[in-house]
Formats: sequence, structure tokens, C-alpha cells
Amino acid sequence: MNYQNFQQLMQAHPTKRRSFIIGIGALTGLAIANQFSHLRAIAKVTFSDYPFKLGVASGEPYPTSVVIWTRLAPDPLNGGGMPNVNVPVKWQVATDPNMKRIVARGTEIATPQLAHSVRVVVEGLQPRRWYWYQFISGNEISPIGRTRTAFALGSRADKLSFAVASCQHYEQGYYTAYKYMAEDELDLVVHVGDYIYEGGITPGRPRQHNSPEITTLEAYRNRYALYKSDLDLQAAHANFPWIVTWDDHEVENNYANYISEVDDEPDQDPAVFLQRRAAAYQAYYEHMPLRPFSRPQGPDMQLFRRLFFGNLATFHVLDTRQYRTDQPCGDGTKERCPENFDPNATIIGQRQEQWLYRGLERSLSIWNIVAQQVVVAQTDTKPGEGGTYRMDKWDGYVACRDRLMRFLQQRRPSNPVVLSGDIHSNWAMDLKADFNDPDSPTVGSEFVCTSISSGGDGADTSPAVAAYLPDNPHIKFYNGQRGYVRSTVTPAIWQTDYMVMSQVTTPFGTISKRASFTVENGRPGVQQI
Repeated sequence: MNYQNFQQLMQAHPTKRRSFIIGIGALTGLAIANQFSHLRAIAKVTFSDYPFKLGVASGEPYPTSVVIWTRLAPDPLNGGGMPNVNVPVKWQVATDPNMKRIVARGTEIATPQLAHSVRVVVEGLQPRRWYWYQFISGNEISPIGRTRTAFALGSRADKLSFAVASCQHYEQGYYTAYKYMAEDELDLVVHVGDYIYEGGITPGRPRQHNSPEITTLEAYRNRYALYKSDLDLQAAHANFPWIVTWDDHEVENNYANYISEVDDEPDQDPAVFLQRRAAAYQAYYEHMPLRPFSRPQGPDMQLFRRLFFGNLATFHVLDTRQYRTDQPCGDGTKERCPENFDPNATIIGQRQEQWLYRGLERSLSIWNIVAQQVVVAQTDTKPGEGGTYRMDKWDGYVACRDRLMRFLQQRRPSNPVVLSGDIHSNWAMDLKADFNDPDSPTVGSEFVCTSISSGGDGADTSPAVAAYLPDNPHIKFYNGQRGYVRSTVTPAIWQTDYMVMSQVTTPFGTISKRASFTVENGRPGVQQI
């Protein structure tokens, strides 16, 4: 389903939405089978309005399975508008966009405990194949989504194309970049954080949040509903499987593990902050197409994981928020302090760090992709003598980063490429064994994607950045516009295109390719085309 058909469907009257879908009768009489099957579910529910207003999504592609997702929410911005009962939701998966050739079907239970969200791990699929899916509840039918399985383990894959996105502040701009992304020729989307923003309402912006700053489970749910009500975002979810990880704004700006970074907030007490984190993590899980092993346990959630695409690529997905020690030197952009070099300071935690090293060392893939949140490469933001560094990034955790660079230099895993976001601008950088020595070996590459909308329209260049780029020779490219990053990977070469928007403060922005870079197999470092 292309973007135009999707938009027409979602803007139609609910009865017209239903008439768009075909092949429904084959689903009658399906058995209810999931972890809530022992609970009483109502046989049929009458919705106050169309329940699939938040669209559909898929994610976590494995060679023979994928997760499909939706949420029943006839009144999404006011708690969802669902009765406090379990509701059966039928689902089906087909090999054609008209849903004629059904290959999997079943029924899940949407429960109040998970905001009537539904996730199905669809098993028994064929590797490297497109599928289409939809949901039915009562007399209501969801839009049709499209998804794709990963390449078979060990198979020789010739190409993988994906987009990287981050930072989609609802108030600061429109999600038009997702409209163009939905029309792109991609296999999947990787989102590296800041899917929502937790702040309150700021007058005068292109769009407005739906509440003051969010701290409770209900408020986080309503905020996700606001963001996911955007039709451009829904189209990108409906057209491709997503791999997701979070950054800070899914909870609170610049939080570190159990530590709130906002001095005047009441959740400075770690016990209070962990209650907020538990609510935020649950809402994140409820709204993302994640596998059930990621379901949070209180304030803890398993998010770092690996996804494999034949022998071509492995995604090592990191979590740089949940396990980090507090930002050193008082956070912000500062000169170095002794805390920067503390060997016990960490941005990913000891267990995740060892997990990453083991995965990189054992990987049989041609490309090892580290998908994570914040910039890894050193960035000295002070022109001339001395230096200032952003303490919330890997720059704040020098010993931890040094261990990673040393590992890449000594163990030489195949073609490490880091994908990052957070900073609302585009960057292409070499990863160096010693960032203070430009002649030291290049041990990897890093591509940083800009924001979808955060920061408003932005600009191509920045005099402030231009002033300090000479002090950072490993940085090969900077751009401050909005958009997304598109990468196409083959056994021989990796190509990244920076797709930038003319504007995001109106919904009429256009997209163009600003720059392209390659990485050659066996030759770390980025090269501009």
C-alpha cells in the first residue's frame, strides 16, 4: 500500500475504511490463544468510534517471524476510550496486498493492563519476503500494513536498504519526512530515540502538546497517542518493519539510570524517579512493535539486543540510558574534569559492554552495525586551544569509549559502523583509535542522523560548528537541516544518503539528497561521493 492510499484510507469515514479491506469472512471462529487466554473476554465489543486511529506497525524482523502491532483506542487522547475489559482482536497475514493469500491467522487479547495494545509474534514465515497484515475487532477493521522478514541465517544477501530516524518533537515541526520515507524503497526503519518528548505545552509553535509535562502512565499513554496519531508517522510504520531503541525524552531530558537531571523536579528522589521511569517504560513497550521479552518489569526493561540479516549485517542495538552512571562534570558542554576519565564511569553498563564485545568478536557478518543513541566520536566544540565536550554523549565517558576504540583496533571485527541520533543534525565521522592523534588508525565509521522535526527548520550550515571543525579532522560532514538518513549496504560497499527537508515548520516541505558517503568493505572510515 503506497502512502497516498494509506492517507486516503485513514481520512475516510470508518465504514469506508472497512470497505477498503477484503477477505474478512475467513477469520470467523478463531481460537483465542495467548498469555491472557485464561481471563474472561467479552465476545463482542461496540466501540464508541473507530478503534484503529493509531494505525498499525511491525518490527523485530527475524528470518521466520516478525512482530505486528496495533492498539484499540477509539478516544486515543483521553486514555484510549476503551472499557475495562479484555477484547479479542483477530489478525491475519498474507503474501499479497489484497489479503487474498492468507498464510497465518489467529486471535490475541487486548487487555486493559497494556492499554489494549496488541502485539503478535507471527511465526512460520519465509525469510526475506514481504507480507501484508491487518487486524479485526468487532465490526472494525484496521488499515493494512506491510512488513518484511530478515534474510536467512548464513545466507548470502546482496543488498539491504534502511532508513535511520530520531528526535520527532511534535510541537516543533511536522513529520513530512516520514511521508517521503514511506515512499522510499526500504527494507526497514531504525529509530534511535526520542520518539516522544515529555515536556508541556509551549505556545507559538507549529503544533502543541496535549498536556503539561508528563509523569504518569496515563499521561505517557496519551502523549504516545498524540504522536502516533500523525498520519505521516503511521504511513512509515505501515510500510516497513522497525527496529527501535529509546533515548532520554521517552522518560525525561538527560536522565541517567535512576537519576533525574532536572533540579527543580519533585522526582529528584531516586525512588520517585524510578516510579516515573516504570510508567514511561511501560508506555514505550505498549506502543512499540517489540518482542515480548522486552516487556518491562517495573522500572527495568530489556532493550539491548541483536538482529541478523544473513551474512550481510548484524544490528547490535544498544541502550545508553538505563545503565549509565551520572553525567560527569555537572553535565552540559564543559571542559574536561577528572570524572571524565573515571574507569568505573560507563554509558552502557558493564554487562551490556561485555555483551557488545562478545557479539562483535563472534559476528560472522560483513557489516557490524551498532545502532544507539548519542554521538560516539569525540567532538571538541571549542575552536583553538583547549576544548569543551558534551558530557551527555560518549564524550562524557572517555574511559568507556577508549575501551571500545581499543577493542575495535585490537580485535578488528568486520566493518563496524555506528548509527547515532540525538543531536538534531547530520554528521559523518571516522572513529579513531586515539581522537587526539589524527594519524592514529581509523577503526570504524559513524553516521549521525538529524531530527525528524526537533529544533524546527534548521539550516544547512552553522558558523559556530564551522569554527571548530578544523579541530576535529575526523569529522567529514555536518548539516543542520531535518530529515532522515538512508543507507544501502552490499557485500562490497556501504552507501549513506543524507535526505534533508526544506522546512518542517509547515507541512509543505520538500526533500532532497544533501550528501552521500561510502564505506568500503575492509576499509574503515567514510568517503564522500
